[in-house]
Amino acid sequence: MLKKILALAIVCAGAATGADAATRSILYVANSQGDDITVIDLPTQKIITTFKVGPIVHGVCAQADGRRAFATIESEHSLKVIDTKTNTVTDTIALGGQPNECAATNDGHYVVVPLLAPANSAVIVDMTTKTIVKTLPIRHPHNCFTPEGGSNTVVYCEERDAFRINRIDMKTMEYTNMVRVAGDPRPFIVTPDEKTLYTALSGLHGMAIIDIPGKTMAQVLLPPMPWMNCRVEPPNTPVHGIAMTPDGKKIWITSVSDGGVYVYDIASGKLGKKLGVGECPNWITMSKDGKYAGVSNADTDDTSIMDVKAEKEIARIKVGKAPKRVLVIEVPQD
Repeated sequence: MLKKILALAIVCAGAATGADAATRSILYVANSQGDDITVIDLPTQKIITTFKVGPIVHGVCAQADGRRAFATIESEHSLKVIDTKTNTVTDTIALGGQPNECAATNDGHYVVVPLLAPANSAVIVDMTTKTIVKTLPIRHPHNCFTPEGGSNTVVYCEERDAFRINRIDMKTMEYTNMVRVAGDPRPFIVTPDEKTLYTALSGLHGMAIIDIPGKTMAQVLLPPMPWMNCRVEPPNTPVHGIAMTPDGKKIWITSVSDGGVYVYDIASGKLGKKLGVGECPNWITMSKDGKYAGVSNADTDDTSIMDVKAEKEIARIKVGKAPKRVLVIEVPQD
């Protein structure tokens, strides 16, 4: 009986360890003026590796299981496929235009990539065949995202010159809604129910809140900002990165001009105090468990690791040249 109890205890301990080690929150930092991505382990705040992907890295997106990531390379007009277990590039897909921020469906079947002029399009890449299967016209695209939590059926891409954010039905591969905003849209968030859209706008030190069904817009203003003096981000971009906490209760906003992050409570409509980070913070991302946030500081070539619950910086890590896009990927540890 004692042997059976001991054996059962060993099995249970092993199962618990396996569950704890199932995935790990890993931060991928795209160094926009370099040719590499820095990989950081969030629980330990240590660099795992830095690997080459190609000059002028723009966007990083990933499928839901965390086994593959995708990076867009401006200089090569290409999409790189990354094995997150080995942190190596396994495939390169030609795009025919200068790519920006990509969006992957949860199952990794499709990646949507916006291409700047002269392409002015959003291309849908079938990752099973590694080919472009649809091209949608869009004027001055920049960022594409799925709704929060990811999706296999919906992707949104912004059309900056038209002041709108377009919804793509991934089943028909056609636009099904064009959400108008009162300005030039930058990074944005769409809630899982697709009723609310939060977006940064060029020239606005704050964010816009769009009621999608009601077709109305409100604004949240951050405190008065100092004059923009960033070497990477243009002066009409006082706010660039926004992220929603996984519980859907708060929005974190990076103030490029103010060198900080502000936390907006959705229920109360109140704005918290500035959280200090590096200079000209560009992008922000959250871990799935809501413990950590990563903020890229473009002008100081470093990344801030934030304790989300405590709302404070816990580490600042040197990375490559002008880090911009950052993404937490829950990487399997099998």
